[in-house]
Parts: sequence; structure tokens; C-alpha cells
Amino acid sequence: MKTIAARILDQAGVPYELRDYQWNEEELDAVTVAGKIGLPPEQVFKTLVVRGDKTGVLVACIPGDAELDLKQLAALSGNKKVEMVPVKEIQGLTGYIRGGVSPLGMRKAYPFYLDETAEILDPISVSAGQRGLQMLLSGPDLIRATQAHLAPLCK
Repeated sequence: MKTIAARILDQAGVPYELRDYQWNEEELDAVTVAGKIGLPPEQVFKTLVVRGDKTGVLVACIPGDAELDLKQLAALSGNKKVEMVPVKEIQGLTGYIRGGVSPLGMRKAYPFYLDETAEILDPISVSAGQRGLQMLLSGPDLIRATQAHLAPLCK
């Protein structure tokens, strides 16, 4: 059965590959996932949900081996500060659970910021919307499919 995120790519005519892997609660980080799907960590992007003090919820997607620069994201998004949304709120906001948050198919179309390195990567991997399943596609295709704001987002 295809996920919502995969169906969105199908409807847009975007080529992608689904790659599944064994997961567990202690190994949901992007670096571990990268090893399991055979890609370097800088090509496996993690999707992070944050809240800005002025704009509310935003989504950022960065390489798995990097750390989100909260100050940079705040400045780019018109906020004085942004902070990570508590894990217990993620499913209610996005429709996805921790470890399976896809940048495609969230309950609401939140402003989406993608690290600029995605522009030159092929493939790039993001969650397909469930734990244990990744979507591989070109960075430019992800940019188009998500209408991402490209920016340097990492420390």
C-alpha cells in the first residue's frame, strides 16, 4: 500500500524509489537510517517540526548528519525565535509519528524550508510517511514537489 506522500509524487509525475528497512524505537535517527538504506547521511534528510513565535508551525528538512540552526531559521521565517515542537504534538500537527514524518502530505501545508544542499543531490532520501520506509528522489524534484524555500539551515 502506498503512503500519502508516495501518492502525491505519483500525481505530480515525480519519479521516486521506495526503500524499506528494519526500524526500532532506539534507532530512528537519520544517520542510522542512512546506513540501513545504503546512502551517506548527508543524502538522508530528516524532517523537523518547529514553532515560531510569530508565524506558528514551520517545517525544516536538513541532512541527517547536520544540526538545524534555529536562529537562522527564525531569521528566514520572520520569527524572533523558533523552537522544536514537543514529540507528543507532532502527530496532531502533521498526521505523522516521530520517525515517519514526511515533508509531503501533512495535515496542513506548513511553510517548508529545505537545506540548500538538496538542490545538488541525486538521490535525496526523505521519509515516505511511515517508519521503516524512505523515498528516494532527486533534490530538484523534492524542491518542486514541496514548493520548498531553499536556504542554508545547518550549523
